[in-house]
Amino acid sequence: MTASVPHRTTSAYFLQAVASFAFATVALALGIAYLPVSAWMRAFLAVGLLYEITSAFTLAKVIRDRQEEGAITSRVDQARLEKLLSEHDPFKVDGI
Repeated sequence: MTASVPHRTTSAYFLQAVASFAFATVALALGIAYLPVSAWMRAFLAVGLLYEITSAFTLAKVIRDRQEEGAITSRVDQARLEKLLSEHDPFKVDGI
């Protein structure tokens, strides 16, 4: 009775998202590397870049976990409702 959850995105969309993220990260890293500033400023900006990347991954994970939690709760409620409806007999008369 284990139903697999269908994928909502296509492989092409996933590949585009990964490529876009990689391009943006590399472009920003190269921009920081070639800035005409001191090494300390470049290091500070590089740490900021890494912090931004890890924060983005954390936010995406939290949003995904919250969405999955809602989907599981919805499926449990749906299963309970289906069980109640299957056990209900509308033609049954009590007391006779």
